[in-house]
Amino acid sequence: MRKNLTLALAMASALALAPFAIAAAAGQDGGPHGGHGGHAFAGEYSKLNLSDTQKANIKQIMQNAFSQTKTQRQNLRQQREAFEQMAPNASGYQAAATALAQAEGAAATARVQQRAAIRAQVYAVLTPAQQAQLATLKAERQARHQQWEQFKAQHPASTSSTAQ
Repeated sequence: MRKNLTLALAMASALALAPFAIAAAAGQDGGPHGGHGGHAFAGEYSKLNLSDTQKANIKQIMQNAFSQTKTQRQNLRQQREAFEQMAPNASGYQAAATALAQAEGAAATARVQQRAAIRAQVYAVLTPAQQAQLATLKAERQARHQQWEQFKAQHPASTSSTAQ
């Protein structure tokens, strides 16, 4: 019994700490994603045989972008939390909802524009051969996605209606 409990605790600890270990490893690998959620960059750009200088430049681009929007993200989070604390029958509830919706919309616009700026900056770091290879990888990814969509259309998953 004691052995099973020890084993269960060890397994639970390993499962609980796994995301932290993965995040730490991702932040230390020198990859272009830098541990800040740029996983789309990591997938495609890791296949381009980037030089150490290119990796450092891309990491700096990502870190600069992250730090530039830190205050905006914090303000939006505070606004969300303040709205969630309000009771639906409180005065100003609808006005707070409208203000939050406008802030979320502005944040979405800013994110799209920032991602475009980041992509342009990173693209400028690549050599013409890497840019061509990146275009090929993108086309392959889009083809795989289209094949998946076709497969899903041809093989619809059984829904909960059959399990009534």
